[in-house]
Amino acid sequence: MALTTPRENIRPRYERLRWQVFAVTWLAYAGFYLTRKSFSIAKVELAKPDVMGLSLGDMAWIDGAYLTAYAVGQFTWGMAGDRFGTRRVILIGMMASILVGVAMGVSTFVLVLAVLFGVQGLCQATGWAPLTKCIANFFSQHERGRVMGLWCTNYAIGGLLASWLAGWAAVEYGWRAAFFVPAGVLFVIWLLFLMFQKNRPEDAGLPSIEAYHHEKEAVLDDNDNDAMAGVEEPADGSWHVIRQVLSDRMILLLGAVYFFLKPTRYLVLFSAPLYLSQRLGTDALDSGVLGSMFELAGPAGVLIGGWASDKVFKSRRVPMCVMALAALAVLLFFFDDIPATRTYLGLGLFGVGFLLFIPDSLVSGTAAIDFGTKQGASTAAGFINGCGSIGAIAGGTLPGWIGGLVGQGTYIWDDVFFWLSVTIAIAAVLLLPQWNRLPTTSSDDTA
Repeated sequence: MALTTPRENIRPRYERLRWQVFAVTWLAYAGFYLTRKSFSIAKVELAKPDVMGLSLGDMAWIDGAYLTAYAVGQFTWGMAGDRFGTRRVILIGMMASILVGVAMGVSTFVLVLAVLFGVQGLCQATGWAPLTKCIANFFSQHERGRVMGLWCTNYAIGGLLASWLAGWAAVEYGWRAAFFVPAGVLFVIWLLFLMFQKNRPEDAGLPSIEAYHHEKEAVLDDNDNDAMAGVEEPADGSWHVIRQVLSDRMILLLGAVYFFLKPTRYLVLFSAPLYLSQRLGTDALDSGVLGSMFELAGPAGVLIGGWASDKVFKSRRVPMCVMALAALAVLLFFFDDIPATRTYLGLGLFGVGFLLFIPDSLVSGTAAIDFGTKQGASTAAGFINGCGSIGAIAGGTLPGWIGGLVGQGTYIWDDVFFWLSVTIAIAAVLLLPQWNRLPTTSSDDTA
């Protein structure tokens, strides 16, 4: 595309647009949590016999419908983000999420809630992969660790704010407001995204990010071979590119790593309050507040991990992942031996969150973009996160499986943390041979 901006005006306009897109995409993914968290907050009221009388079993299979649909949606919408562009997929997915949230707020039947929450899972899956592609188009490899570290604070902060908003709405106006109010706020975010988002700099008459930063462009291996042979490079989002991404060994490896990583994240999210209550005898409120130490550690982990991968390891993502995973495996192995006090267990959960979110953000975000390249970033992120979502189902149900094997009423948490440490250690071992791995770059100098 020919430039439509005078050369002397490119830098200020480019930087303004880059950070405008960063802000609106950060807000978009944080906003998805508004409608994602509504059901978990409303559960307290929905369990009451005079409201809907949901049993724990009802809640479990409703959550299961969501997690299954979310996993399927990651694979589907990741490819769609490359095929049709971030803007189209996000605007449709976010609006659908808003409408489903409102529909859940007016529901009166358990089956309807389950179906709608499953649909919500599909809507939520439109967020991560397409948005990471947008970041890939505006930020180059040498800065991507730091930028993605900052950007990935969206799911930790978004989750906390969503819980507060839905909880406040439910207390003030009843459980249905836990769906209506977040959906209304997300509609405002949808309007902001409509006004301020761009898919890539070229859409605004600006050069590509590689040309702007005088960097070589990362390419899929087959594309590099094609370029050397004089064959025209496949178009962005073509089925050829999607097939290349889904057959790339590094992408497949990252998917396997994320499958083994994600069970720990979701087990802690779903079961930390229960574990703390059993060890400390705390009530639901105290257990929930103490359990949030895990999420509070997230922003620190992603920021430090992203910065170190850029500055210390020269844009290599694997070393930080391996070191954090190895330390996390040790911490999880000994976690149930931590003294049963609020201070020690709170610090322990903070440590788990800090170490976990480093590889979580680097594998699912930064490395997915690096090795999926701008052409296939959404497909790569969708595939990797889809694999992780399958692991999340295993993590969310692990206490139930172990409880069934050893017998109800038996203390299970030493076994739970042992198996979590094993899965994290497997993830570290899988990544270790790729310690120095960097994406392939084009043969032609773009400077």
